[in-house]
Amino acid sequence: MKNTELAQKIKELRIRRGLSQEKLAETAQINLRTVQRIEAGETEPRGDTLKRIANALNVTADELIDWTEHEDKGLLAFLNLSALSFIAFPLLGVIVPLAIWILKKDKVSNVNEIGKRLLNFQISWCLMLFLGYGIFIFCMVLHVRIPLPGISILNLGSMELLLLMILALYLINGVLIIVNSIRSYSGKRVFYKPAFRFLK
Repeated sequence: MKNTELAQKIKELRIRRGLSQEKLAETAQINLRTVQRIEAGETEPRGDTLKRIANALNVTADELIDWTEHEDKGLLAFLNLSALSFIAFPLLGVIVPLAIWILKKDKVSNVNEIGKRLLNFQISWCLMLFLGYGIFIFCMVLHVRIPLPGISILNLGSMELLLLMILALYLINGVLIIVNSIRSYSGKRVFYKPAFRFLK
């Protein structure tokens, strides 16, 4: 491996971990000038220095040497499709993609960006869904009718409209997942909206 390739990998991992060169040097217990020379491609870390840097970046030395961010459109589509697990249980739509994102975000191009967009949407979706369920259960238990003045769609009451909104949330989620799976497999940018930015 060329010095420049390893240097670039170390620099990218350091930035992704949110570390400055000074902090990396401090954590790895090596000289700041050594970190600067490594990232500039002037020298290649070996032996103990490589292990120290790998430990500071929370990877093994072998992972650091073998680490390459490659394209895998199949994985990107699978990451999106994994959110369909919300059908079995809403929180699975967050947990399954989160596990894939954590495992692959430093290994495959665009997994980090797509994973964050997908997870932000799924978390937002779960919050909206649980809010809808909460209102529905509250109204059912206390026999409360939600006043919706001026709304008389197909002569539906407020409870029926609330149920339709919950079904619409499921439909929107499923459609967005399938559309974005196709878009990511085609190399296009994904869009998951509306979503709060929990992961930035």
